Order: sequence, then structure tokens, then C-alpha cells
Amino acid sequence: MNTPTKEECFRLIHKMNMMDHIIDHSIIVSNVALCLCRFLGKKFPDINIQAVCSAALLHDITKTRSFSTGEIHSDTGGLLLKAMGYPEIGNIIRQHVTLDIYTDGSPISEQEIVNYADKRVLHTQVVSLEKRLEYIRVKYGTKPEFKHRIQSMWEATLHLERKLFQQLPFKPSQLSDLVLPTIKKR
Repeated sequence: MNTPTKEECFRLIHKMNMMDHIIDHSIIVSNVALCLCRFLGKKFPDINIQAVCSAALLHDITKTRSFSTGEIHSDTGGLLLKAMGYPEIGNIIRQHVTLDIYTDGSPISEQEIVNYADKRVLHTQVVSLEKRLEYIRVKYGTKPEFKHRIQSMWEATLHLERKLFQQLPFKPSQLSDLVLPTIKKR
């Protein structure tokens, strides 16, 4: 799998003029994803940790410009990485809001880890799913067409949390204690 290095990720982040608060959020999402990988990798050695970390760093790569263009940042971020020669990373990014499929019987995937990590980070804080959902409902759920989509996504995320934590030696409430909050001051 062709994967950008951490340095390449940060070059792209700066090239895309991502807002500082989105960069900070992405760093924490990557830290959450790395934490999950360190524990899950023992049972699922095929997880590509570098791909997870790179995709998590880049998951909101087109979000800043989406504020003015109205584009769906998960789709355009995925397309951007695919066009740059990173199709697998693009596929992970494309699924960071909504996974293509939610299954119990399959091994844990890179897409699931990045999707879940993003759902646990509110700005730069690791929070419960409930707190993150409340934020999403207030921020994006005011339009009637989004309410059903948000509820469906949330039910699937709760299901994903159960799938992940069946394989982990700690509870969802303990995740924030295990993640290092490494935000560099600018």
C-alpha cells in the first residue's frame, strides 16, 4: 500500500491551508487511532498502522475549503489522495464520516479505526460518543434531511464501538487516559 509519510502529510496539510484548529483536531484523531492500533494490532497484525495514522492526519484535508465550496469533504479528501497516488488512503478518508459497510464478523479494518477515532474527538479533546453526538446534532442536525442520516450514522457508530472494544483490554471510557495529547504550539 502506497502511504504518505508523516512529513508528507504535514506538507500536504500546509499546502491545503488547513485551519489551525482542524490541524490540531487531526493530530488528536491520529493519536487516538494510533492508540487503538497498538492494542488491536496484537490480535489483528494485518492492520497497516502507518496507513491508519496517515489517513487520520489527512481525514479533514479538504474541510477548510469545504466551508466556502460546500463540497462533501470526506468525498473530496478521498478523491484528492487517490489522485495523488494514494488510493487506499483516499478510501479510508472517504469513509471517515460514514463507513461503506458495518459488519461484526470481519476483522477490524483501517477504515473502522479512523472512522471511530474521529467520532471520539471533539475539537482537541477525547470525549464520549454521547458528547460528540450531541455536538454533531447541534452543529449539523438542524436541517431535517440530516437528522435521519445523523441518527443512522450514530447507531452504526455505537455498533462499531462494541465491535472494537470486544477486542480491547480497556473500556471506551478509559480511552482518553491512554491517548497522548500532543499538539505542537505554533
